[in-house]
Amino acid sequence: MAKEVENPCNSICQLDSGVCRGCGRTRAEIKAWKGMKRPEKQTAIKAATLRLKKQQKVL
Repeated sequence: MAKEVENPCNSICQLDSGVCRGCGRTRAEIKAWKGMKRPEKQTAIKAATLRLKKQQKVL
C-alpha cells in the first residue's frame, strides 16, 4: 500500500491573495485536502512549493 502524503501545513496559516504564506497551498487546495487522492496531493504540494519559491523571490 502506498504511503500517505503528509499534510504540508506548518501552522503558519496566513492567506495572502488566496494562497497560504506558510504552506503555499491555495484556499481551494486546503479545503479539498482530506478528499484528495494521493496523485492530487502530490500535484498540490509541487504547485505549492513553486508558489512559495516565487513568493520568496518577491520578498
